[in-house]
Amino acid sequence: MITNRTFTMLKPDSVEKGNIGAIMSKINAAGFKILALKLTKMSVLDAENFYSVHKERPFFNDLVEYMTRGPIVAAILEKDNAVDDFRSLIGATNPAEAAVGTIRNEFSLSKGENSVHGSDAPETAAEEIAYFFAGNEILS
Repeated sequence: MITNRTFTMLKPDSVEKGNIGAIMSKINAAGFKILALKLTKMSVLDAENFYSVHKERPFFNDLVEYMTRGPIVAAILEKDNAVDDFRSLIGATNPAEAAVGTIRNEFSLSKGENSVHGSDAPETAAEEIAYFFAGNEILS
């Protein structure tokens, strides 16, 4: 398994606020190589499947509604220690608790609208990458 790759998704609030370029600049400055990038929109079924781990949580329906309200940017990033380094770069889920200079600290409005998704483990990254990208869409 490739462990130097991770998946990220700039969520609808990032796209709506015009923060794609600023967030991608932070990702590049942190030394990540972009292997694939696409602007797309999640359907309700896409969001329900992608976030199925949260299906029984009280916020699930709000999450699905949020993730389907507008376009997202999906990307595959590569770097040594990609998953952990990217989790550090994005910061805590709650932007009020995110370290200064992290993506969520700078761009997120709330815990619910936290601007960016990052895979939590190499295995999850592989699953999320396969969910959004076909093999011929990924640079090697």
